Amino acid sequence: MKKLEGKIAVVSASTKGIGYACAEKLAKEGAKVYLAARNLEKAQKLIDEKQKDGLNFDAVYFDATKPETFRSFVTDVVEKEGRIDILVNNFGTTDVKRDFDVVNTKVEDFLDIINMNLRSVFEPAKAAIEAMKENGGGSIINIGSVGGLNPDMQRTAYGVSKAALNFLTMDIATQYAKDNIRCNIVLPGYTETDAAKDNMSDDFLKAFLTTVPLNRPGYPEDLANAVLFLASDDSSYITGHILPVAGGFGMPTPMYPLYMMQGAKG
Repeated sequence: MKKLEGKIAVVSASTKGIGYACAEKLAKEGAKVYLAARNLEKAQKLIDEKQKDGLNFDAVYFDATKPETFRSFVTDVVEKEGRIDILVNNFGTTDVKRDFDVVNTKVEDFLDIINMNLRSVFEPAKAAIEAMKENGGGSIINIGSVGGLNPDMQRTAYGVSKAALNFLTMDIATQYAKDNIRCNIVLPGYTETDAAKDNMSDDFLKAFLTTVPLNRPGYPEDLANAVLFLASDDSSYITGHILPVAGGFGMPTPMYPLYMMQGAKG
């Protein structure tokens, strides 16, 4: 039997990259998965393409520029299905043209980025919890970032917002465990999506990988595997967990990259 047979799931920002990999993984394990997306035409094309593979997809409207959809994409699923079992809050954003260090980031840009990254998780989670309490529980998986653990020279607003998601995840886990609702967070490191590849030179990637003990980029499938685990009963005794999926990035001594660049031998 498939791990998620009969479950209803929704994944935000899920027509490409990590979001789509998660949605496809959940569907392959038997869930009916709603692609929460701004471009419903694109979502429908994906649904039509995957029907031949027997995957059960549907679409629901979600637009990060329209905060009213942060709650409605969950309540629309509940209205159609009568329940929701799995919520994956995949959406997150930054703007490298506005998000710098503390001195050089405008207050309004700082607050705008934090508001979008927190509200787009808080509101869907709030709506999902209300529904999950009615149907005996569920699993909420937030997608954060190792950027919420490791301070950086830039992207202050992004890092602060992702750090806050770690705490929000633990709060949800603590407050609603009594209702059989679990909440965990997956932290991607550098993940090789089309968007990431377009913004990282080969030289930079080579240097970056000296900080990653497993010495490769992550792939969307790596994140999807972690999300499946946290969505399924395989993790039924795990809640409030902060799970980096980053190849060991940030774990070793700060000298590790220097050792690797000098050709450290085992």
